[in-house]
Amino acid sequence: MTAADPARISRVARSGLVLDVRDEGPLDGPIAVLLHGFPQHSAAWDEVAPRLHRLGLRTLAPDQRGYSPGARPTRRRDYRMAELVDDVAAVVAASRTGGGVDRGVHLVGHDWGAAVAWATAQSRPDLVRSLVSVSIPHPRAFVTAALTSSQAWHSWYMGAFQLPGLAERALDPAHPSGRRRLVRMLVDTGLDPARAERDADFLSTPGAFTAALGWYRALPLQRPGEGGGSVRVPTALLWSDADVAITRAGVDRTPRYVDAPFRLDVLPGVGHWIPELAPVAVADAVAHVVAQA
Repeated sequence: MTAADPARISRVARSGLVLDVRDEGPLDGPIAVLLHGFPQHSAAWDEVAPRLHRLGLRTLAPDQRGYSPGARPTRRRDYRMAELVDDVAAVVAASRTGGGVDRGVHLVGHDWGAAVAWATAQSRPDLVRSLVSVSIPHPRAFVTAALTSSQAWHSWYMGAFQLPGLAERALDPAHPSGRRRLVRMLVDTGLDPARAERDADFLSTPGAFTAALGWYRALPLQRPGEGGGSVRVPTALLWSDADVAITRAGVDRTPRYVDAPFRLDVLPGVGHWIPELAPVAVADAVAHVVAQA
């Protein structure tokens, strides 16, 4: 079958929003849902997805809320974690309608997508068979690290992004100067120039970058304790020691919050953009947890 088959998913509608989805790989295979981070989109998985297809997995990679052109609400509260988790649930439900097996999915997330993956595994365990978090430790481990180590200093930008207009003036690729700075930021943190230009292109429509920032700006609206529970499915965490945003402190605390087989892969000398820089390592981690699920 091809991507034009009616069983394939190209869009998922929820609450008046429409998420674009890349649906690839064997239609009858177990499903892996791939969740990108900031400031990227589903193309971040281009090097990982074919490797998962060779393992027999079908991949669903949505352009998430704030990134899909049809899913860019303007209110901060529309980017709360509960909404992002419900978007994942809608993608899973659509896969079942389209012929997917009703056994839950293998969830893989990078950066903000990893935070959503952790939250989904905690709050909707019925949907998840295994979890691979790329770059990001368990949310409670991350918060503890921010309070007790240098992690808060490395996360300074999360506070800066709260200020309306500040990040847009500096980095919005809808403007030539912002585009140059965004591309330079991505390249300086390890992404190759061609992919940095790709990601800048994707968010160059006026308003798109502000929508992507909604994830950060909804942080003060999260409910206390939200996302702090344990995960009870086979889990892998990939972390790179050249990541300028995520320190080791939260990584080392993460096993405390996984009540299931857990694997940590530390990638020496690799920057933050692991799906592009180390796709084989990501695919290997997915294969490992899939075998345990």
